[in-house]
Amino acid sequence: MKKLIFLIFNIIMLSIGNCGGPLISRLYFIHGGQRIWIPSVLQTVGCPIILIPLAIAYFQRRKIQGPEAKIVFITRQEFIASAGVGIIVGLDGYLNSWGPAKLPVSTSTLINATQLAFTALFAVLIVKQKLTAYSTNSVVLLITGAATLALRANGDRPAGESAKDYILGFVMTFVGAVLYGLMLPLIELIYMKAKQAVTYTTVLEIQMVLGISATVFCTIGMIINKDFQAIPREASQYAIGESKYYMVLVLCAVIWQFALMGLVGVIFFSSSLLSGIIAAFLLPVTEVLAVILFHEKFQAEKGVAIFLALWGFVSYFYGEYEQGKKEKKMKKSESQISQQLDMGQTAVQVV
Repeated sequence: MKKLIFLIFNIIMLSIGNCGGPLISRLYFIHGGQRIWIPSVLQTVGCPIILIPLAIAYFQRRKIQGPEAKIVFITRQEFIASAGVGIIVGLDGYLNSWGPAKLPVSTSTLINATQLAFTALFAVLIVKQKLTAYSTNSVVLLITGAATLALRANGDRPAGESAKDYILGFVMTFVGAVLYGLMLPLIELIYMKAKQAVTYTTVLEIQMVLGISATVFCTIGMIINKDFQAIPREASQYAIGESKYYMVLVLCAVIWQFALMGLVGVIFFSSSLLSGIIAAFLLPVTEVLAVILFHEKFQAEKGVAIFLALWGFVSYFYGEYEQGKKEKKMKKSESQISQQLDMGQTAVQVV
């Protein structure tokens, strides 16, 4: 029950981050924000928030164990692996920032739905995830849904956006979806290869390293691109006011941190594939919110994509349900056979 509660808690955080993150990032751009590295770094710069639950956990351990209580659980191997994956997280954040910059939220979100296909592929290759016919069908449906966007791309291009910028945003977002699909199984692999029992505290420490590594990567990009000098200028020219500019940046950092925290938690308590499935399932929510908040166009192709995404989600969980029933039946059968063999051996001994 405790594990289920933690899983649900992390699903809620992942939902808040994955729905709110793209919307807040788009808000930065539509009111005058023009930098790509700024919203990129905001996706992980909020990682110090994790120090709060880590500090609470430490003082609880100290109450029980005294001065000998461990401060840090993450090993050197896990630290190095997490730092490496953190660079991928930072690069993925940069690529994903091109979506809100050049595309409507609804379009960039639908392209991101293809990450499920890559999550499934890399999960099979990296962590030996077993795919059923239903999960394969789910992946195919989600890919097909995202592909329908290409049928009328020009009709979806924001006013004043050049075809070149639109295509660049489309390509960058797609590559970001590939990296996202790679990132999830790599995080799961860190848990699997750990030489000690991985606790939720260790998971938070791993997330902290991921966030710091990704933030350093994006900060270097900001320095090279001279984004720090541009922040005061952007703030003074922001359409809805300077104070709201900084408010958007802070809110963006907090919301995206929920996404990363929920992501690593769901992978820990379940699997990388489930994380990808949940992210894809949140697609219709973000779609509806983008249409309501930003008055984006909702064409027939997007409706088809949403339908296919929902169909794919239902297909996956129906397959998991059927697989669970099958495994339960097999275990029951094996248990009965084992009991029969034990009874037979007992009878032979009596004779």
